[in-house]
Amino acid sequence: MMLDAKIPAGPLAQKWTRHKQESKLINPANKRKFTVLVVGSGLAGASAAATLSELGYKVKCFCYQDSARRAHSIAAQGGINAAKNYQNDGDSVHRLFYDTIKGGDFRAREANVYRLAEVSSAIIDQCVAQGVPLAREYGGLLANRSFGGSQVSRTFYARGQTGQQLLLGAYSALSKEIARGNVQMFPRTEMLELVVVEGHAKGIVVRDMVSGEVTVHAADAVLLATGGYGNVFYLSTNAKGCNTTAIWRAHKKGALFANPCYTQIHPTCIPVSGDYQSKLTLMSESLRNDGRVWVPKKKEDCGKHPSEIPEDARDYYLERKYPSYGNLAPRDISSRSAKEACDEGRGVGPGGLGVYLDFADAIERYGKDRAGGRELPQAELQRLGKEVVAEKYGNLFEMYEQITGESGYERPMRIYPAVHYTMGGLWVDYNLMSNLPGLFVLGEANFSDHGANRLGASALMQGLADGYFVIPTTIAPYLATQKPGSVTTGHGAFREAAEAVNVRTKKMLDIRGKRSVDSFHRELGLLMWDECGMARSDEGLRRALARLPELREEFWNNVTVPGSGTDVNQELEKAGRLADFLEFGELMCIDALHREESCGGHFRVEHQYTKDDEAKKLGQAGEARRNDEAFTYVAAWEYTGDIARSILHKEPLQFEEAHLAVRSYV
Repeated sequence: MMLDAKIPAGPLAQKWTRHKQESKLINPANKRKFTVLVVGSGLAGASAAATLSELGYKVKCFCYQDSARRAHSIAAQGGINAAKNYQNDGDSVHRLFYDTIKGGDFRAREANVYRLAEVSSAIIDQCVAQGVPLAREYGGLLANRSFGGSQVSRTFYARGQTGQQLLLGAYSALSKEIARGNVQMFPRTEMLELVVVEGHAKGIVVRDMVSGEVTVHAADAVLLATGGYGNVFYLSTNAKGCNTTAIWRAHKKGALFANPCYTQIHPTCIPVSGDYQSKLTLMSESLRNDGRVWVPKKKEDCGKHPSEIPEDARDYYLERKYPSYGNLAPRDISSRSAKEACDEGRGVGPGGLGVYLDFADAIERYGKDRAGGRELPQAELQRLGKEVVAEKYGNLFEMYEQITGESGYERPMRIYPAVHYTMGGLWVDYNLMSNLPGLFVLGEANFSDHGANRLGASALMQGLADGYFVIPTTIAPYLATQKPGSVTTGHGAFREAAEAVNVRTKKMLDIRGKRSVDSFHRELGLLMWDECGMARSDEGLRRALARLPELREEFWNNVTVPGSGTDVNQELEKAGRLADFLEFGELMCIDALHREESCGGHFRVEHQYTKDDEAKKLGQAGEARRNDEAFTYVAAWEYTGDIARSILHKEPLQFEEAHLAVRSYV
């Protein structure tokens, strides 16, 4: 079956404008009759809930945190992209669109990406109006910096706290609507099931994480804005609570899951320091604006203090391999390059799993700039330079020192790639509606905008674009076809869904096995990292697909979940989420195995350019080799009751403006 993305007709630059003009509207008096459920209160969820409420819809918003302010969006550090061209360096909507399509290795839907670039400038205006303290230049204008995959400065930021500040802006808008009584907020509440009535999403089943009470909620439409599935790897930069449960349960009710194998490895994370770790810490990509990435040229130098390694004995490998982009090469390329250097035995730090991110040159350069041509002692130049770096990245340096005990000012930081973001998610059309009518999916929970690799500073852009500007327009045409309140919680489908949740909970509590939830999750994470992580192979994926059903069976026979389901029980919460990860991991490997190509973050070792290819100028040796003839499509999987028998549906990707080309950053 070929999927219809409902992309509007007309030239790419006019699609969104025409679509808005031609979409059905609902008058203000009628909007008050409709109820919308928003699951998730991060940037996508909070902005959608606030905006829909301001338009007049009745909104219920659910989050498993104790406050919407604690959504994982708060952890984003470096910035948010927008094509405002404040620097007058050649940026434009089309350039942002092309950089995003190219960065995703030509595996994203053109129309959605162009719309994202088109609305990006309005996001900045919205946030400034809310009082978000974005960084400013000396004269008061908003500041910009560069990010990976771009040769212009288009990233707006608030030091290293951009996600936190943007979330507070969305949270303030949401709080206003809560106070007005038009948004009903349900914190410490986890969605455990989607309710489908006659093929339409009409409600959800949730569990109160404090009392354990299971309740049902009916509505005219359901919006999922629940983030990504990176914690399938156990160790990732995601908060421990991040999970796939909401979108996975929707998948099992009929929503197609698109491109699950597309995961992003972030090159700028603090390396693993021991088996005791439960998560990893991101160091913002913005640091690569001024930090230079290098490793020793010789293995025997890896144990030396970095100051003992002379300049000519250092390999600034990103600058060497990708001179046009240097240290701001895209994340997938930078991550693989770091792994390659460490695999060669040139990694630094414990276990040789680290590369240096060095600010010495930036400190010296900024010191001279601030000195204004004055001849000053070296120590004074260093002090002035450190002041400038601290103004731009100070909280990141503080965080690094707290975790590692080392000062990034005095010696290079140590970084290594780690799982960070997921580009796959539930399939949605141009309106952000899944194949299940009435089920809309926003932000990282959908697949739509990033292809096989996300450029830095684009996640915040997509979340706020979806919530503030896209869904308020695209939800109306669907609701206009529905009779408000036509389905209530009295419908039998709600009773059946709630009973299924209770049966599943009781089953987990009754196992009383001998292994902890975390021990299973660690084993799953290591298996996924080894076989479906930064490098994938036919042999490794088949090993994972053989082991995953066994691990899942052992979980359901030998996990121990203490406590009960009638009060606070974090082990029960973790067990439910892990059960979904154990199923999802199999689909992820199936998707990775079927895609016989390398693209973006999906790197199949069998499909890479060779030295012979490089000599023939077909592509750079070691880089991802796409197969455009066979795989220029979105892979959307249908659940059949047996994950191993999932049915593949395809959405062909058509390119009108961004013509397929070998992705090069040389």
